[in-house]
Amino acid sequence: MHREVLPVPPVSPPVRVVVADDNPVVRAGLTALLSSHEDVMVVAEAADGHEAHEAARHHRPDVVLLDVRMPGVDGLEALPHLVRIAPVLMLTYSGESEIVEEAVRRGAGGYLVHGEFTVEELLTAVRDITQGRAHFTPTAATAVLAQLRSSATAHVDASSPPPVFTTSPKRLSQLQPSVGQSRREFQLSAREAEIMDLIASGMTNQQIAATCFISEKTVKNHINRIFAKLHSSSRAEAAAKWLGTAVTS
Repeated sequence: MHREVLPVPPVSPPVRVVVADDNPVVRAGLTALLSSHEDVMVVAEAADGHEAHEAARHHRPDVVLLDVRMPGVDGLEALPHLVRIAPVLMLTYSGESEIVEEAVRRGAGGYLVHGEFTVEELLTAVRDITQGRAHFTPTAATAVLAQLRSSATAHVDASSPPPVFTTSPKRLSQLQPSVGQSRREFQLSAREAEIMDLIASGMTNQQIAATCFISEKTVKNHINRIFAKLHSSSRAEAAAKWLGTAVTS
């Protein structure tokens, strides 16, 4: 009697990573941390942007972890060239909004600021970026959100005729208060306020989950509580109330 031999499911190859940081201690620590997991392999290290580009060209990694401030060719200079080869995840102590915005403009697939993520969150980000899922730690997410809002304002066509409002001055005086006042009025928690900001910026549940390092189910639970507190039945209605553009009855 022959036993049926079940097929062995294929094992996915490890995520191949290049680590670029001018600090040898940081490089060694990241390499040891990542290499301790079977599904991640560090194929090369680099001390500046030039070395990172050469390593990426030679090894063709799945992900490049890239610092910003490095001697010679820094991370921002190397970034546009690296993203032509592999997705790039910024991993740095530089959390200035201008640098975050420039990194995103130049093609970074995510931005993690040291001290704002756990080991598991780093590993999740490394794995996810190969699938096109972005990850941002709080400082970087705030900078991206600010840029989104700034861009939305800047794209308003100044040459367009002014809109015609049918709302009376009395009704205009009943507009919701500022966002800061809205937070106090609606009594949202810090996490709920963060998620409401991301909703108002136009992010999907998947994008919010990636940005906040939480599951989509958790995002939905937060949104249900937010809608209840804002007495809203849709994202548009909640955003209008949150941003102070909803007219009260």
